[in-house]
Amino acid sequence: MLSAIARSVGSNSVAPTCAIAGHAGSWGRFKLGVSMFTIRLRVAILGVILTASTMMSGCNPGSEADAASLSDASSAAGPDAFAEARALHDRFVTLDTHLDTPVHFSRPGWDIMQRHDFFTDRSQVDYPRMQEGGLDGGFWVIFTQQGPRTPEGHALALDHGLLVAMRIREMVARNHEHFELALTAADAQRIVDAGRKVVYISIENGYPLGTDPRLLETFYRLGARMFGPVHFANNELGDSATDPSGAEWHGLSEAGKAFVAEANRLGIILDASHASDDVFDQMLELSATPIVLSHSGARAIYDHPRNRDDARLQRLAEHGGVIQMNAFGAYLRPVQQPPARITALRDLRQEFGSLLGMSPEQVAAMAERRREIDEEFPVDYPDLDDFMAHMLHVLELIGPDHVGIGADWDGGGGVEGMWDVAAQPRITKRLIAAGYTEADLAKIWGGNVLRLLQAAEDHARSVAD
Repeated sequence: MLSAIARSVGSNSVAPTCAIAGHAGSWGRFKLGVSMFTIRLRVAILGVILTASTMMSGCNPGSEADAASLSDASSAAGPDAFAEARALHDRFVTLDTHLDTPVHFSRPGWDIMQRHDFFTDRSQVDYPRMQEGGLDGGFWVIFTQQGPRTPEGHALALDHGLLVAMRIREMVARNHEHFELALTAADAQRIVDAGRKVVYISIENGYPLGTDPRLLETFYRLGARMFGPVHFANNELGDSATDPSGAEWHGLSEAGKAFVAEANRLGIILDASHASDDVFDQMLELSATPIVLSHSGARAIYDHPRNRDDARLQRLAEHGGVIQMNAFGAYLRPVQQPPARITALRDLRQEFGSLLGMSPEQVAAMAERRREIDEEFPVDYPDLDDFMAHMLHVLELIGPDHVGIGADWDGGGGVEGMWDVAAQPRITKRLIAAGYTEADLAKIWGGNVLRLLQAAEDHARSVAD
């Protein structure tokens, strides 16, 4: 198995090269996707070592009118104000800390260098739209759906995680004139100055790593610089904020605590976004470096377990940490969906399954059916005002030194008025109107998370010396 290959990685460094099932995918499709690519991945992983959404969830409605507005992002914001905000993005590094875009890398015919449309192919990030919205890059996610906590389950999850890491690296290698793998905090500015997009790698869900902290070093050598131990369900490392069965470990397990120490040793930022409050508390106290909430919101605005309360956000800031604001509508305010809509979406998922392996024709057919459902069963979906309510509250609470943006693009993020990265200057426009300065914006859009990565690097260097 690939697990044996991963554990065999020694101290040799991996030189940087010059996807994944959607969040709504089933465990059966996950197993199939892994098995289809196992042989190819074995070869790819060995070569690297030796040489160096939910998109189908009920959270993303849309219409033809919305699609038209995406092509002219300035229309709602006012062309002059939008252009002014967009121009500011060229004056500092802009990073989003949670890009689930690797979900699309395995789709036949899908090319990140081509401009896509959310309402016809369900993607939100590509090179042309990054250019339009002034996004320099961010943390591209190795997401693994939580599955059975068995030896077979962990082995399949590890194969899957390695496969996604390779897909990210392959995308960079294939488009090396436009993208570059980033391994240090200093890399971001250098890559931007060279006219390329920044590709940091993050891990969402420690499930592929089981209880073996040595595997974290394998992913570190493949480029991972951010690590979140859990996702929607509890695992061997700790408790999730959203597991319906409740707390299992009442925080981190002993294995989870070992992973905190290993992340600190390697220089990896710890991410508590999907973790329970107890895990957040323990991670904050145990970590030798500041932690991040890579895509979260404010519980004071909407009481949801994926959001954090003010007291914890204040402690996060006191420890030097950062919260990156999420645009996942279901976490911004209550969204009421008619039962008939829920049934129709469930039937759609059963018919089409995951985006993994879909042809362009299948994606177009699925998107058309989705539009029909949205028109027949409309919902009062959260909008940019709802997103900004969370962001402005947190900014007032803990200040611009501790706030950033992790919209959860291609993982369920997006609100009315901001359905893809091309519209992100609307956030900047709102922040300017609220009185935040260019220096504040530079911190919010990338400076804060780079400070965390630098702190992680510095600590790792100090314990190695």
